[in-house]
Amino acid sequence: MTHPTPPHPVAVITAHGQPSAPEPQEIALADLANSTAALLPGWEIRSATLAMPNRLEQVTPQGALIYPFFMARGWFTSSVLPRRLREHEVRLLPPFGLDPALPQLACDALSLACRERGWSLDTTRILLAAHGSARGPKAAEAAEAFATDLRKRLPSTDLVTGYVEEEPRIATSARALETAHPPQPSLCLPFFAQSGEHVRDDLPEALREANFSGETIPVLGALPDVPQLIANALAEALTSPEAATR
Repeated sequence: MTHPTPPHPVAVITAHGQPSAPEPQEIALADLANSTAALLPGWEIRSATLAMPNRLEQVTPQGALIYPFFMARGWFTSSVLPRRLREHEVRLLPPFGLDPALPQLACDALSLACRERGWSLDTTRILLAAHGSARGPKAAEAAEAFATDLRKRLPSTDLVTGYVEEEPRIATSARALETAHPPQPSLCLPFFAQSGEHVRDDLPEALREANFSGETIPVLGALPDVPQLIANALAEALTSPEAATR
């Protein structure tokens, strides 16, 4: 059963969540929705992780904008979301990780992280740590496109990618940075929307395996300007219906 179409714009921010412990990511996503709503007077911004049974279907009214808080247009956004919402008339927006404004937010975060440590960004090596996928190429393609964009914006910075689920693995890429000459400081930038098990467990384990001496900054989804980025995407989709993908 779905809610009737409300008289004001409604958007639902949805993310994968953590099936083994759904509540923390559900709360984090609700906080993001509240921060986004504060930037969009007159809107109602809801949230639901896929890990919370039936929540997405319950909070999605007819006519809603669906904002996928995912890094790629992969299996979850192309198959799972349409199937879960097959009884709903909604508009599915491009995922967070493909927003053209995101690379500049990442550059700003890297620049700030280097300043806080007294480093030069030009001489700091960057490890872009991403999920990858055994289901298909879309996840890695999104990460590699993002890395290519960052390299254009940071032409003097050495940047490599590493993956949880495919080659090159995070440990392999981190080890390459550790053995590169001349020795330089390193930052790990997690190409993730939320800090789930991969970020809390798999990423640190891979960095320990590589004896990575650098530091890790927060996931892209935790950057302070992300609510504004999402608000901009929603406002643009409302005024430009062709920008939506469904």
